[in-house]
Amino acid sequence: MIDIKQLREDIEGVAKALDTRGFELDVELFVDLDDKRKLLQVDTEHLQSQRKNLSNDFGKLKSQGGDTADLKLHIDSINSELKVKDEALQLVQNQLNDFLYTIPNIPNKNVPLGKNELDNKVVEISGDIISTNELDHLEIASDIDIELASKLAGSRFVVLKGDMAKLQRALISFMLDIAIKNGYKEHYVPFMANVDSLTGTGQLPKFEEDLFKASDNLYLIPTAEVPLTNMFRDVVVSDKDIPVKVTSHTPCFRSEAGSYGRDTKGLIRQHQFEKIELVQVVDSETSLDALEGLLNNAREILDLLDLPYQVIELCTGDLGFSASKTYDIEVWMPSQNKYREISSCSNFSDFQARRANIKIQTGTSKKLAHTINGSALAVGRTLIALVENNFNSETNSIKIPDSLKAYFGADSIRL
Repeated sequence: MIDIKQLREDIEGVAKALDTRGFELDVELFVDLDDKRKLLQVDTEHLQSQRKNLSNDFGKLKSQGGDTADLKLHIDSINSELKVKDEALQLVQNQLNDFLYTIPNIPNKNVPLGKNELDNKVVEISGDIISTNELDHLEIASDIDIELASKLAGSRFVVLKGDMAKLQRALISFMLDIAIKNGYKEHYVPFMANVDSLTGTGQLPKFEEDLFKASDNLYLIPTAEVPLTNMFRDVVVSDKDIPVKVTSHTPCFRSEAGSYGRDTKGLIRQHQFEKIELVQVVDSETSLDALEGLLNNAREILDLLDLPYQVIELCTGDLGFSASKTYDIEVWMPSQNKYREISSCSNFSDFQARRANIKIQTGTSKKLAHTINGSALAVGRTLIALVENNFNSETNSIKIPDSLKAYFGADSIRL
């Protein structure tokens, strides 16, 4: 959530910044709601002051044995009017909050301008593309079973068998160990989140259709970002503990609303997938540097796995709702002859911290924290990249990278 003070002080500047990301701020609606709030607040405070003075007069008159009937009627009248004003004020406050929840984060001033993904900036290309394989992961590995998953649950699910299930487990352990080595504390978290948690990180109320709802107040998590970040909701973190670095392996559940027809083949876009998430709670003065560090933590995984990839800086028009700055890491997929996203690393500035009330205390003062997070990595897409980049058609095998051999327990997978 953006700062309402910033809206009040520089609404035209905010509107201009949001326009760069394709969001049209309803300036007239905000001004109208805020003016109504001001008037109602003034009226309410005036009535409260009147009631206080009259109540004092009532007490004095009663103690003196005077007739308080007329004064009581006056106080009752004010109470009735105050109730009406209070309800109207609460309604306008709720409308203002609902309005604020629809506004995306303001892009960082250093984010490149652009309308969509075509305007994203390639920051770096890493690793040599040496694979000549043209087969996709489903054609290579029969133990990636889409048909069986469809029988069990429907489309956009997968069953991994044998060495493929083992490879996924090895990747999860490997990624977690790298995260821990880099200073992240591992957590096991619930795979469901309540409304407050999803509101805190920005999925609700705007993106409810993207979630799987389990009950009136619980949803399956779309990412471990939700529980990891919300562990600090309504918490004041000492500056001595900053930066806070946490990680978790979880399944992620997404309805993929609006994506029908896209990436329907294989593991690219699933309703359920595994991911290692990195989350940091940091100081506003260091959050941009912290994002660079988190990006390097995610890149390290691909470097160790010898997978070619590129780093993309998203333009203003392609930023996620809560993000002020984002890097995507895209791994090379031989069967598609292009790079595909495998991680998204974002700085949310104080956007999530304001919604979730996450603060840092320095001495006697408190201020909103900044939050950053990223995938390190999406396990399914990493598995695809390993299978396709390391497939040897002559030996009908998949080479296991040196860094993963101890986790997998073999040099290769024989198909």
